[in-house]
Amino acid sequence: MTTFAVIREAGPRWHDGGIYEQPAVDEHAAFMNALADSGFVLFAGPLAGTEQGRVRVLLIANAENEDEIHRQLADDPWVPTGQLVTVSIEAWQILVGAERLPSAQSV
Repeated sequence: MTTFAVIREAGPRWHDGGIYEQPAVDEHAAFMNALADSGFVLFAGPLAGTEQGRVRVLLIANAENEDEIHRQLADDPWVPTGQLVTVSIEAWQILVGAERLPSAQSV
């Protein structure tokens, strides 16, 4: 497994307003919570200053490769509607604090 930093942001169909004003917000939240429960998403949340506008979100995810991230996120209810798009996926080598991650605690 590799840890990745993923940036997602408001897509062309993002509705004016913040996260909680978006259609299907409950479905999106349930989807993201399921990814966290499965251990795929370790951390996720909006970057400062975007919670009330055109959101930018940072996800920290564990995956085999970038393709797995695209496959997992494709089922987000906000993807087919164009509300949210993935703009970058970068492998992240954690040098400090890695022992705090759940995957390190099971070793």
